[in-house]
Amino acid sequence: MPERRRPTGPERGVPIGWTGWLRLVLRSLGLALTLLICVPLHYTYRTIHYGSPFPKIFLRIACRICGARLRIHGVPLRRDVFFIANHLSWIDILALGGASGTAFVAKAELGMAPVVGWLARINRTVFVSREDRLGVADQINRLREALADNWSITVFPEGTTTDGHSLLPFKTAMLRVLEPPPPGVMVQPVALDYGADIGEWIGWIGTEGGVENAKRVLARRGSFKLEVFFLEPFDPRDFVGRKAIAAEARARIVPALEARLGKPLRPFAHVVGPVGYIPPPDKAA
Repeated sequence: MPERRRPTGPERGVPIGWTGWLRLVLRSLGLALTLLICVPLHYTYRTIHYGSPFPKIFLRIACRICGARLRIHGVPLRRDVFFIANHLSWIDILALGGASGTAFVAKAELGMAPVVGWLARINRTVFVSREDRLGVADQINRLREALADNWSITVFPEGTTTDGHSLLPFKTAMLRVLEPPPPGVMVQPVALDYGADIGEWIGWIGTEGGVENAKRVLARRGSFKLEVFFLEPFDPRDFVGRKAIAAEARARIVPALEARLGKPLRPFAHVVGPVGYIPPPDKAA
C-alpha cells in the first residue's frame, strides 16, 4: 500500500479551514505575548547596558512558535562577521537572528510596515532601497555602523526568496562594505535547509503576497525542521573585490544545499523583476 503523505497545510490560493484559523490565531497570540514580555525587558536592559539579548531571545522563541524546529550545524562567529545566506522565507530572519543575534539588511519597504518595521529597527536592521542610486554611500556607512554596533550582519544577496531547490545569482551592491573589508571582519556563508518538500511549500515565491504567505505558514499543521549550516568562514582580504567575495560565498553554499537535496540545484522558475532575473524559457512558470 502506498504511503499516505500527511498534508502540510493550505496550498497557495486554497482557503484555510477552521482548524487552520485556530492555529493561526493561537500562534499570533503567542507571538504577541512574547513581544509584550520581551520589548519592555529590552528597553529596561538598554538603560543599564548598551547591548540587549532580548531581540535574539524573542526571535528564537518566535521561530519556534511559528513551527520551526531549529537544528544548528557549525559554529557562527560571534563578532566581526558578515553572514551571507540563501533565502526562502521570513522565517529565515527569525532563525538566523535567534541563532546568532545578527542584524540584517532589508528592503526599504519593510521599514515602512507598522509593526514589522518597528521590530526590525529594534534589531538594528539596515534598510536599503534599490532605487536610491545616489544614496549608496549612505547605505554603506549605515552598514558599517550596524556591523560595529551589532558585531554581525546578514545579507541575502539573491535579493528575493526562492524555493529551496534553486539559488539565484548573487547581487553584490551591499557587499561594497567589504571594499575594502573593515579590519578583522570575516565572511561566513550560511546554508538554510527546510527539507525538499517543506522548502518548496514554505517559500514565498511567485505572485503570493506577504500576508497570504504568513497566514499560510501560521495556519500550518504541526512543526517543520529547519537546519542552519554555518559554513567555514573565510577572510575577504583573500579575494579582490565584492564580486569575488560573493562568488566564493556562493561556491560554498551551492554544494552544501546540493548535499542536502541529493541532486543539483535547478533554475528558479519565476520571473523576479526587481532583481532582473528571467528563468530559462523551458523553466518559466
